[in-house]
Order: sequence, then C-alpha cells, then structure tokens
Amino acid sequence: MYRLAAKLASTISSASSKKQVYTRVLSSRNYAAKDISFGIGARAAMLLGVTELAEAVKVTMGPKGRNVVIEKNHGDPKVTKDGVTVARSIKFKEKAKNVGADLVKQVASATNTAAGDGTTCATVLTQAIFTEGCKAVAAGINAMDLRRGINMAVDAVISDLKIRAVMISTPEEITQAVATVSANGEREIGELLARAMEKVGKHGVITVADGNTLDNELEVVEGMKLARGYISPYFVTDYKTQKCELEYPLILIHDKKISDMNSLVRILELAVKKNRALLIVAEDLESDALAMLVLNKYQAGVKVCAIKAPGFGENRRANLEDLAILTGGEVITEDRDLNLNKVEVEMLGTAKKVTVSLDDTIILHGGGDKKLIEERCEELRTAMEESTAMFDKEKAQERLSKLSGGVAVFKVGGASEAEVGERKDRVTDALNATRAAIEEGILPGGGVALLYATKVLENIQTSNEDQKRGVHIIRNALKAPTFTIVSNAGGDGALVVGKLLEQNNLNFGYDAAKGVYVDMVKAGIIDPLKVVRTALVDAASVSLLLTTTEAAVVDHPDGKNTVPSRMPAMDGMGY
Repeated sequence: MYRLAAKLASTISSASSKKQVYTRVLSSRNYAAKDISFGIGARAAMLLGVTELAEAVKVTMGPKGRNVVIEKNHGDPKVTKDGVTVARSIKFKEKAKNVGADLVKQVASATNTAAGDGTTCATVLTQAIFTEGCKAVAAGINAMDLRRGINMAVDAVISDLKIRAVMISTPEEITQAVATVSANGEREIGELLARAMEKVGKHGVITVADGNTLDNELEVVEGMKLARGYISPYFVTDYKTQKCELEYPLILIHDKKISDMNSLVRILELAVKKNRALLIVAEDLESDALAMLVLNKYQAGVKVCAIKAPGFGENRRANLEDLAILTGGEVITEDRDLNLNKVEVEMLGTAKKVTVSLDDTIILHGGGDKKLIEERCEELRTAMEESTAMFDKEKAQERLSKLSGGVAVFKVGGASEAEVGERKDRVTDALNATRAAIEEGILPGGGVALLYATKVLENIQTSNEDQKRGVHIIRNALKAPTFTIVSNAGGDGALVVGKLLEQNNLNFGYDAAKGVYVDMVKAGIIDPLKVVRTALVDAASVSLLLTTTEAAVVDHPDGKNTVPSRMPAMDGMGY
C-alpha cells in the first residue's frame, strides 16, 4: 500500500513538473503583435525612411562629396564615402520607416552586386522617383497606369544611353576615364589600375588589400602560381636565391602518391631522351622514389623537381585539371584508367619556364590550347555567377586567376587604419567601374548622361494622362544626380541643370571639382554605361513597388516578443 502511494505521488509530481516546463516553453513563444497601416499613411511612413536614408547617402556623391562616420558595435568607427556601406549601416527605431529604408538598401546592394559602383546614384534616383510617385498616387492618379508610364520612360532612356555609349580599350582611356573619376580624381589610383589591367588582362583577377606603407603599391604575379614548394631542398638549382628553375620542362601530373620507383625511372628516361627537364606534381613521393630522383639529379645531371599537388579533396582534383589544361597535359588518374606505366610523352604537360621556391611554384606560358583555356575560364566565371556559397566563389576566383594569366594585388596605403579603409572603398569602386566601362562602354559623367536623356522623353507617346505623369516623374528624377553633385560642391544645382538643358551638346557638363563648364569626355569625366543603366533600372523597380503599396504590416511597438535574441550584432557584415 505504501509503495502504491509513493508511486502515485511520484507520478503526480512528475506530471506537475512537466506541466511547468510546457507552460514555460509556451510562454516563451509570445508571438509579436502586428500593426497594419493603409494607403497614404503607409506610404508616408516608408517615404520618411527612404528620405532620411537617402539624405545620409547623397552627401557622399560627386568629387566634393563628404565623408560619413559610422559607429560600430565592435571596434573603431568607420569613415567612408561608399554609398552602399552608409546605407547598410542605417537602421531606424520606427518599424514602418525601416521597411522603406530596407528596400532602398536592396537597391544599393543590387546595383553594387551587378555593377560594383553607382550605389549613391541609385539611392538618389529611388528617392526622387518614390517622392513624386507618392504625390501622384495621393492626387488620385491610377497607380497601374503610372507604373506603365514609368516603365515606358525607363526603357526609352536605356535605349538612348546604349546608342550614345562609346567603347574603350586602351590603358590611357582606362586611366583617364573611369578609374581616376571613380577614385574621386586620384590619378595615381587610375594609373595603377590601368597598369594592373595591362599586366593581367581585362578579365584578369585584381584584388584590393590593406597595405603596410603610406603609399599605394601594386604587386603583380604573372603565370599560374601554386601554393606548394619543392618537396626536398636537394632540387634547388640556384643556391643564391634557393630556387629551382626549369626551362621548357615536361610536367607529370598525378593525383596519387608515387611509390613505384620503376615506373618513375621510365618517365625520367622519356625526359632524358627528349633532353628536357622534368617537373613532377603528385600527392606525395615515397622516400625511395624521392631518393632516386635526388640521386639522378646529382649523379646523372638530370634536371628534375617534385612538388606536392595544391589543395585538398575535390579542390585538389580541380586544381590538377586546371594545371593539365594550362600545360597541355593529362591528369594521370585511375578514373581515366591511367597509371604511371601507361604514360607517354604526349600525356605530359609543357611550359616555357617553371620557378619553384620553398613555398610556391610559378608556371609561365603553359603549352595548353588557348581555346581550351578560355573555355575553362568561361566555365569558372559562370560558376562564380551561379554559386551562392562565398567559399565556392572564392575558390573559383582563385582558380580563374591562375588560369587567366596572373593576379594583381593592389595594396592600399595610408597613415591610419581609418584612412586605409576609406581609400580601399574608393579603389574597389574604381576597379568595379573600370570593369563595367570595358564591358559596356562609357558615357559623359557628372550625371549629364541621364540629364540629357530627358530630351528623349519630350516626344514619347502615352495612352492617357496618368501614363504621361509617369513619364514626367522620370524626367524630373533624371535631373537629381546632377543637382546633387553640384549642390555637394557648393553650387546652385537648379541653375546648372537649367543652363545645361538650354544647349544641344550632349557632352557638355559641369566639372564640380573645378566649378567650370567643360566637355565632359575630353576632360575625362565619364561614367560607365553599365553603372548608369543598373542604377536607373534598380531604382525604378523598387520605387514602383513602394509607390503601388497599399498596406504595410509591421511589428507593433508595444507587442513585441520579450525573449531576447541570442544572435550577436552583425553590423558591417551586410545584414
């Protein structure tokens, strides 16, 4: 009887504790209440967020744009003139304002992803289009007809810009044009970027890194660089530099560890018959095989060197295949039913020169088919565009740099960390703008390309007055970039815009840095078509979404979840 009572009490106690646990779990799921606003009120709240964010971003626009200081939760404040960095750092307390601001951040980020520059221009255009759109819808204009009118106007402007674009190719054009302008007039940055492009090619890999000196530096590594040095120091041919240099070597590429000494002797004989040096790239070499190579080098005078294959797992396999394509050889692998006993001279790769040091190997002028190399590069570019994982993108970029003829590292100098960070943002913008210009061509800068596009909209045919209002909104918005650049330089924006529209020279514009009217192209003040086009299309797209919004659902300020978030703050990480 006593045992039964004890068991019953235990069961009740257990049920009671479980109930407490369930209650605690359920109470922690107090979902946030929602606040819904409609019509003009919803759009006005979002417009407030868009306007405040745009005002903070637009101060950075133009050659006399100002810096913005951003407080960080961790670390020192960041000083920048990069529009997308400023936009990402802004978060409002009011939820409705945040909705509008977050959509503008999307515009800046999308423009930055597609063109790499023009984020401030995109933000300024978004503000201009959305502000006028809100007024039009509040006045009773049909939102859908307004949308059609805006889309019609944007299409007409893009067509006009494409006709007026001029392609560039020479280093002088690159230096004078895009790179210098995007770097806010620093000619040194423009010249260094042009030199980098000359060395590694238009599609070569140029990376921007923090430097350790006061001045900017450019470091160019030509050829394919493998992050693996010689297996044994006995392979060294130049004792002064501690490097092994091989002229016109045959290259054996193997994905496994080499342990069979006899099969290796056969490959050595093939190289000796051809009177060529031999480079062996394999997972590793057993001690006997390694000793045999060293012995042949010192006693028979055979020029030979062995290095370990770079990378690990799938990445190693991919690197070996890239090396095979670059040198015109084959990867000796069991997957293709190949082993060292079946190797013929045709399966070995070739190169003009190979330099092997303790830490790395540089292969210059591989003997591979140029067409196959270009196809492989195109595959890697496609993989980079389609990949969503940052790690995969970085690895594809790394492989592309090795295949495309080298990599240039632009080391940004400065007196302090804050200065280096600010200059690094400008160099990155200049690099992206230069690539965009080479891709699609250039237009007169300073916002005048968009300003003169307003003339195309004067005679555009629309079905009704509401659509005509949409065209009128774009006409006014296209004046905003020039107006902002002039205003930031201390000039009268409205006066300059009016004077430029009075004349017919489409290259005539206002040099905000010097405060004079010039031929923008001759003065080297230009913008890439891709940057201008992307900024306008993205700005119009998001502005239309905001303009045609009739209801906004946000978290209620008094009904939010009381459970604190365990996630750390992620400012500066694009979240």
